[in-house]
Amino acid sequence: MPALTAAIIDLDGTLVDTLGDFSAALAAVHRDLGLPVLPTEAVGLLVGKGSEHLIRSALRAVGADEDRYAAAWDAYQHHYGTLNGRAARVYPGVAEGLRALRSAGLRLACVTNKPAGFARVLLEAKGLAGAFDVVYGGDSFERKKPDPLPLLRACEALASRPAATLVVGDSSNDAAAARAAGCPVVLVTYGYNHGQPVRNVPADGYLETLADLARWV
Repeated sequence: MPALTAAIIDLDGTLVDTLGDFSAALAAVHRDLGLPVLPTEAVGLLVGKGSEHLIRSALRAVGADEDRYAAAWDAYQHHYGTLNGRAARVYPGVAEGLRALRSAGLRLACVTNKPAGFARVLLEAKGLAGAFDVVYGGDSFERKKPDPLPLLRACEALASRPAATLVVGDSSNDAAAARAAGCPVVLVTYGYNHGQPVRNVPADGYLETLADLARWV
């Protein structure tokens, strides 16, 4: 692997445990629409592919008609905007890992499938925004992960070749996007990954904590 010049890091399930926020927001949406509320563990299986997928999947999970989506989307924007960050926590080792990357001279991007506005608010609230040169969300480009486009655009913004840009994520989405973009990828073992064991996803390495990134730079 070439010497690294930059890193692209996922947000939900990698930097911050946001499952409590997702669960609370969806519960509020379903109550608004008179629908059953999903348990938190069920919500965790739906996270990682963007807000649209999360909302549609939650509606399907409770047997709601597709025509409820528009109302659910509007309600979700309101409730998540209000709840964003309240039940979220930064994972252990994140501050140390980001510090190690910065100390090694790497430029950093946060690339998430969460809408960019929500992502920036969350990073600010958790004291992580200053670590990143750029932040891109699922609505920043015409396609989102697992498509490689967001990663390639981030590489351009960081002036870093894909082969020299480490992708750090928690799921098969991150790994697929990285492989398609030509980036090396490491996966954290504590994230969501749609309820599947992350070590079953081919990657260049696995991290018990982001502090382990010190070994990669």
